[in-house]
Amino acid sequence: MKKIICKKEYDTEAATLLKKNTFGTPGDADGYEESVYKTADGSYFLYVNGGADSKYPKEDIKRLSKAAAEKLL
Repeated sequence: MKKIICKKEYDTEAATLLKKNTFGTPGDADGYEESVYKTADGSYFLYVNGGADSKYPKEDIKRLSKAAAEKLL
């Protein structure tokens, strides 16, 4: 997935996956995943996706500060 935030592109295909957390089982309406990525320039972002009843009902990318990324790691 690619998303532009504040004129910067975040791309799950080009960045390095650091950690992936899965909550629930595949197909659960309330299950979701959170994946922390680091870009080549040192920026961090969170890729999220989940079922219709989860806290992430649609695929998205959110910017992360280094401190926030470290907490998730």
